[in-house]
Amino acid sequence: MNRKLLAIISILLLFAFVATACGSSQSKQEEKKEEPKKEEQASNEPKVIKLAHVVNEKDPYHYNALKFKEIVEQKTNGKVKVEVYPNAVLGDERTLVEGMQVGTVDMGIITNGPIANFLPEIAVFEMPFLFASPEEAYKVLDGEVGQKVLKKLEQVNLKGLAFSERGFRNLTNSKRPVKKPEDVAGLKIRVMENPVYIETFKALGANAVPMAWTEALTAFQQGAVDGQENPINVAYAFKLYETQKYLSFTRHTYAPATILMSKKLFDSLDKETQDIIVSVAQETAQLTRKWIAEQMQEQLKVLKENGMEIEENPDIPAFQEAVKPVYEKYGKKFGTLIEEINQAK
Repeated sequence: MNRKLLAIISILLLFAFVATACGSSQSKQEEKKEEPKKEEQASNEPKVIKLAHVVNEKDPYHYNALKFKEIVEQKTNGKVKVEVYPNAVLGDERTLVEGMQVGTVDMGIITNGPIANFLPEIAVFEMPFLFASPEEAYKVLDGEVGQKVLKKLEQVNLKGLAFSERGFRNLTNSKRPVKKPEDVAGLKIRVMENPVYIETFKALGANAVPMAWTEALTAFQQGAVDGQENPINVAYAFKLYETQKYLSFTRHTYAPATILMSKKLFDSLDKETQDIIVSVAQETAQLTRKWIAEQMQEQLKVLKENGMEIEENPDIPAFQEAVKPVYEKYGKKFGTLIEEINQAK
């Protein structure tokens, strides 16, 4: 092979190498051009927030959740999508709170009682006979004292958004009418997993049985417990007249419902979205309080029509006297909070 032919082959190989290199470079540049398009597409997808609660679709919690979903999606122009999970499909209340702490659960509407296992001072709002009316409770919860406690939830990796409502709690049971504290003695009463509730019913002479609500429904059907204590809306939503014949307007405790979010998730949101989330939580809490009040008379009518006997005028002063030991035991544990609440009412 002569030198001239070798030179030609070398030149052809050089051209082939350059062409391949250019093609590869062009391909990489095209890939880089496509990358921003993928990022842009991802940024246009809505942020999904999963909102869970443990009760059914007739309960005020579900009403609150649906209103929250509706208004948040509207105010964010669809940039945030809220998915609602009722009926404890994501776990009981304690499980939901634990999930929010570590960031595996986004958000929940939680009965205030179980939250005390994570922030003990929040149980102060459910001391027996602390509030005489809903208006007193709202003034405290929406005011400086309530917001201070709500802020403290951040210390346990939770973002407290607003106090919604569970309502004044009343006693139901399958054994007998309850007019005075002595009528409670010996009854097995399901209570929330909260020391204040446990001590309150022990003071009344009941056998207080703490358990999650999902377990309680089975216990009622099996006759493992005699009764429970909850607002009228719960007795209605869960058809407690099927297992509980007697209801007494003890109104022994006012129970808030706390709208919670994972602090990890909340902190990841931009400021505009955070502000919308907080304001809508507060707005829907107010709407839920109003809705509960409007529904109560119709719900009582249904309970009566289904055979529930209702004691509308139990001896409240006698009940107040009977639960004084609860204040003696827990008063100091809450520091100055009880005094602050009484001053704010």
